[in-house]
Amino acid sequence: MKLIVGLGNPGKEYENTRHNLGFMVIDKLAEELKVYDFKEKFKGLVGEANYKGEKILLLKPQTYMNLSGDSIIQILNFYKIDPETEMIVIYDDMSLPVGKLRIREKGSAGGHNGIKSIISHVGEKFLRIKFGIGASGGKDKTVGFVLGRFSKEDEQEVKEGIENSSKMALALIDGEKIEKIMQLYNKKC
Repeated sequence: MKLIVGLGNPGKEYENTRHNLGFMVIDKLAEELKVYDFKEKFKGLVGEANYKGEKILLLKPQTYMNLSGDSIIQILNFYKIDPETEMIVIYDDMSLPVGKLRIREKGSAGGHNGIKSIISHVGEKFLRIKFGIGASGGKDKTVGFVLGRFSKEDEQEVKEGIENSSKMALALIDGEKIEKIMQLYNKKC
């Protein structure tokens, strides 16, 4: 069993914002894996799929970004999922240009409050796909920036990034090496 988590904020006002890229990738994965029904449980929306004979859980925490770990720890404990080997987290990252993707096996939160929350529950060792949203232009502009929408100029990069992020997640589940995945799906590296 594997768990793929996309970080974001619940509610219409946050749809299609930079901070909700994780949710957008989960929606793309749901489409690819033919998951049409998400159930409310574990303080989140959970969809189940079968991928090459393995059960895949898709999770969109509904706790708001800063408390994402509260939802994740519940599902990890219930299904006895090992976060180091059986979980992938997808989220927005201001340290990368728009559409650029990175895979990390461990590390700090880098200032991302959703990742801070997860680390507080499971530690720093878990697979993550970081999705670049560009820089905010200063600390005082960060909240407005991450809760804002992408410009028309960025739409194509974002669309390709969502497609590639979903492919990267499935390649990670397939056991592909990170370097190979990065070469295949992140041509900007």
